[in-house]
Amino acid sequence: MLQGTGSDVGKSLLVAALCRLAARQGLRVAPFKPQNMSNNAAACPDGGEIGRAQALQARAAGITPSVDHNPVLLKPESNTRARIVVHGKALASQEAAAYMAGRSDLLPAVLESFHRLARDYDLIIVEGAGSPAEINLRRGDIANMGFARAAGVPVCLIGDIDRGGVIASIVGTQAVLAPDDARQVRSFLVNKFRGDPRLFDDGIRAIEERTGWPCRGLIPWMADAARLPAEDAVALDQDPVPAKRGLLIVAPLLSRIANFDDADPLIQEPGVDFRWIVPGDPLPRDADVVLLFGSKSTLGELAFLREQGWDHDIIAHARAGGRVLGICGGLQMLGLSIDDPYGCDGGAGSAPGLGLLNVHTTMSRDKTVAPREARCALTGAAISAYEIHQGQSSGDDAQRPMALIDARGEGSRSRCGRIEGTYLHGLFTSDAYRSQWLRRAGLTATSDTAYESRVEEALDRIADGLAEHGDLDRLLGDARPPGWLPGDEGVNPP
Repeated sequence: MLQGTGSDVGKSLLVAALCRLAARQGLRVAPFKPQNMSNNAAACPDGGEIGRAQALQARAAGITPSVDHNPVLLKPESNTRARIVVHGKALASQEAAAYMAGRSDLLPAVLESFHRLARDYDLIIVEGAGSPAEINLRRGDIANMGFARAAGVPVCLIGDIDRGGVIASIVGTQAVLAPDDARQVRSFLVNKFRGDPRLFDDGIRAIEERTGWPCRGLIPWMADAARLPAEDAVALDQDPVPAKRGLLIVAPLLSRIANFDDADPLIQEPGVDFRWIVPGDPLPRDADVVLLFGSKSTLGELAFLREQGWDHDIIAHARAGGRVLGICGGLQMLGLSIDDPYGCDGGAGSAPGLGLLNVHTTMSRDKTVAPREARCALTGAAISAYEIHQGQSSGDDAQRPMALIDARGEGSRSRCGRIEGTYLHGLFTSDAYRSQWLRRAGLTATSDTAYESRVEEALDRIADGLAEHGDLDRLLGDARPPGWLPGDEGVNPP
């Protein structure tokens, strides 16, 4: 199990790299994350949803994503409330305090998935969440040491040297852990190093002397990580007021934005200038396309959009001849109205939409979660995508679909063709479709980016980096069969 001294230390990426390396060695390997919190979800062929990071890790392992790879998924609806998804299905919406008080009740479901995987695979690489040093959250924990102790899984602790204080963060983690939890840790890794590794030799020795844990590697900063789908944080490393550098696509950064990694293939296009617009900033008047994402709480997000004045910007952009694309909740917000009588997607209620698409949306308790193979309704280009949404949208503009799934129309297009909406996530990963859509949007440069190949290449390079700079034999040698306890040093996997 890889745990971290904090969030964003690189756990997800290193799990993916280990899965790829183990698969290369001929091992049947699977990723596992007991509890994830993210509005970036992936649809599994078995009809459930999991965190997108676990879907990427499954891809690295060469296997099909399954709900067992992430048995508990928390999808935030507000700062204090989240939808609880167990084994791929939404169970309830809970306030944080209520969830924390009862989360230990979910441990049997977590262990059920873990033991199912243990029966079918040679190796499981487990990812923790946040940090085990958050000892105020230890009681009832199912994400870090609570799981590691219950399942008998040895731990490698990851520290992030790029953010500074890595010696204190690793040594301090051991200092605050309960003795039984600390004994579960077998080793540590230092991640995101830049520069001459010899300069940190004394640092590694200092950590080893103070903790008694051996170092399993000093892993360099890996630029290829930027070519992989984002997990649960939007990167905003862009100039404050950049000059336009190509086809300008802008996306307002909503408060509970979901599945924003749909933009990754566009961001990687050389001829595209993609920008996230932060709250408080207006949408640029020279934008060519406005991309409107969805959210876990569509009505709440629509209100947030209006609070920022972005509704006026989007309507003005459309009236001036600009293009607008809404994905999932974005499609719903572009319509005439949204009705959520049961509070299925956040709070109950109804509200007028932006009125740019002639469709009405009604939320229902049934949720659509499925991978989709579709084709563009205009050109016939193949689209590999997935749906995760509540509710259905219908109206005159739905008679002009964006895509066809078998013979069924999907999505909506305005009469002028410049306003579009779809429930298909991941449609831009399909190279031919993305190239044709960008050309219709006004891209003059050639679009020849092979997105899926770039993802595979990035996974391979990150795995190569871990193999070069990590002690892979000893790291995998720390693995033990489920049920291992400190002191069982003579127990080795078959």
